[in-house]
Amino acid sequence: MHLRPPSIDPGVTSFIWAFCLALFIWVGQLAVGVSSGTALVIAILSFGAIFLFVRLQGGDDPVR
Repeated sequence: MHLRPPSIDPGVTSFIWAFCLALFIWVGQLAVGVSSGTALVIAILSFGAIFLFVRLQGGDDPVR
């Protein structure tokens, strides 16, 4: 029996990367003393930018 990892949609992978990195950015900003509102706005904007970048640029090129 050959075990393979499940196929995960690129959108799900992009969301996970963006969420984890935005959470890291938010916590890091709170740790250095940025106000919580500013940290949240920057983290949300980072989430959107990271999601789009990973979704558009993060996949392997298809084999031709």
